[in-house]
Amino acid sequence: MRLTFLGTGSAMPTGHRAQSGLLVEAGDRSLLVDCGSGVLGQLARTATGYESVDAVLLTHHHLDHCSDLLPLVKARWLAGAGDLPIAGPSGTADLVDGLFEVHAYMQDRIETPVTEVGPSAFSFAGFDVAAVETIHSMYGLAYRFAGDGDDAADLAYSGDTEASEAVADLADGASVLVHDGSFPDDVDVSNHPTPSQLGAVLAGHDYGTVYLTHLYPHTEGRHQEMVASIGEHYDGDVRFASDGLSVTI
Repeated sequence: MRLTFLGTGSAMPTGHRAQSGLLVEAGDRSLLVDCGSGVLGQLARTATGYESVDAVLLTHHHLDHCSDLLPLVKARWLAGAGDLPIAGPSGTADLVDGLFEVHAYMQDRIETPVTEVGPSAFSFAGFDVAAVETIHSMYGLAYRFAGDGDDAADLAYSGDTEASEAVADLADGASVLVHDGSFPDDVDVSNHPTPSQLGAVLAGHDYGTVYLTHLYPHTEGRHQEMVASIGEHYDGDVRFASDGLSVTI
């Protein structure tokens, strides 16, 4: 499995990070997970490109996770690409329908079959996925993607969430955990974790590497401090993700 960080930023742009988006590839399968502003352009820079990505899976419906969804559909239509299956938590069908209602000229250009998923195990676009509910201002899901083969290496992605035992348990044993790392400790915040809160829920679990993403401008220049704060509770490998970083899992 291969993971490419297309967007590691948040709802507050920094100018050098796109909003949330991951490209997950395994064999000949490719899945776009979240599709915030700037992700379409980043996807175009990959070898897969927007023409060949197989499907889109959303964690939730905040704009910084889905604002490039309709532009992606239009780009595929103009490129002559085929249908684009979309999955996400409850309300995803209404989200997609609403986009086409606002931009009626896009209706019927390409098929966009929608699957709504919940906190359970399911298969989508050739990937076996497990999900749990996150703790956020909007209903959302964290996902774990099963690797292939006898020595399968799994990938987990928190989406947007406060520090959550359910997400920590979901990801336990995964080779890579991509986790919301929105703010440093001195920011009074709900709906996202601080490093000390995150470290506390990760403690006692086993992850190969934890990558922090969904980075607000508040984190700039404070990466070392934030990793140290997590390290007071969790002694594993913690790194900051960056746009374009590609990792073999």
